[in-house]
Amino acid sequence: MVYFLALIGMICWGISPLFAKSGLERLRPITGLSLRTFIAASVLFLWTMLTGGMQELRATPPRAVLLILIEALMAMIVGDLAYYAALKDGNASIVMIIMACSPVVTILCSVLFLGERPSLSTLIGACLVVVGLILVV
Repeated sequence: MVYFLALIGMICWGISPLFAKSGLERLRPITGLSLRTFIAASVLFLWTMLTGGMQELRATPPRAVLLILIEALMAMIVGDLAYYAALKDGNASIVMIIMACSPVVTILCSVLFLGERPSLSTLIGACLVVVGLILVV
């Protein structure tokens, strides 16, 4: 099931930039990102309410709130705004190839900050991603 869900996510992330690039044609990146975030937040809030998640939200430990806040600032605000700005002016295919290299950063940070030990196949895969990026860009 994990791989199936990952496949769905991969397909959605692969298709959605086409809509975003077209939608940004007459919008500033900040406006497009704000609109996308408002729509997504509204749907997620409604979903949370309908599935009984409000109790879980109220019981969330402060440390978890802080960590999610940091992630939101980095990924949703800085990262997504940079992504939208790049997508608006760049080729969607190239922008997404660069964006798809983010797991390499995750691997490095997980080793440095979480003490994780990547497998040999993970390291080889990360190297291949970097080589692919160099070839394309």
